[in-house]
Amino acid sequence: MNKPVGLQQRIATALVLLCGLLAILFVLPPLATLVVVVLAVAAGAWEWSAFLGDAERMTTARRALYVLAVVAVLGALVGWAQDSGKLFFVMAMTAHWWLIAFLWIVFAPARGGPRTTALAGVLTLAPLGLALGALRGADTGAVWQLLFALLVIMAADVGAYFAGHAFGRTKLAPKVSPGKSWEGVFGGLLVAALLAIVGAQQFGWPVLPIVVLALGAVAFSIVGDLTESLMKRHSGLKDSGRLLPGHGGVLDRLDSLAAGVPLLLLGLLQGGYVAADGWQSVWVLP
Repeated sequence: MNKPVGLQQRIATALVLLCGLLAILFVLPPLATLVVVVLAVAAGAWEWSAFLGDAERMTTARRALYVLAVVAVLGALVGWAQDSGKLFFVMAMTAHWWLIAFLWIVFAPARGGPRTTALAGVLTLAPLGLALGALRGADTGAVWQLLFALLVIMAADVGAYFAGHAFGRTKLAPKVSPGKSWEGVFGGLLVAALLAIVGAQQFGWPVLPIVVLALGAVAFSIVGDLTESLMKRHSGLKDSGRLLPGHGGVLDRLDSLAAGVPLLLLGLLQGGYVAADGWQSVWVLP
């Protein structure tokens, strides 16, 4: 068995993040969630900008402009997706992007460039912000639905981490991320399935469709994780950042969410499990 490096630090950071998340969702007004979402997207965009070129070329001003561009796209999406139909369209297009990212990883991992990387960052981060905001504002039980979506992906990450270290033998994508294994994938899928069963029972949703949706979202989340790893390899960076001890940067927490949460929202909208018309109305001060 491989012993996880820095496990205590990783757990401590995860507990702090979880407590902060619960406080934001259940203690503060809905507007606080929006502020945190925008800040997280902006922080992720800042770290992503490091993938676009070397330090001499990517000055602070250029990186800041990229952050503003990503946040501006997020704002445009929030303003445009006024109803469930438009929101569904954006999430469907996001799912198509992640299918393209999957093909990129499998068939052309060595291909890419600054423009492609810049576009990939926008397509990764802006729809995530929209999906998180829409889930928070879907209806009166939205805070629990948002927490469910986050926990499904995060629990899969935890399951994959421990299963991979305990049983990992078969490499998942050695050319992109040598540390990930198929055993870790199966561990993550198992944990996500169990959490989906519990969540479906609590919400009164049919269990089988929700479990299938959760497994699909986790599969997408793996693509999101691998996509960030691909960006790191292209840019020659080991970590996207060091803000979160034991975890790395903000992107290391957002990459799997960026692919998994939009697909979860897409499935919930398709099944009629959430009502998203007029979801922006929650983003006001009480």
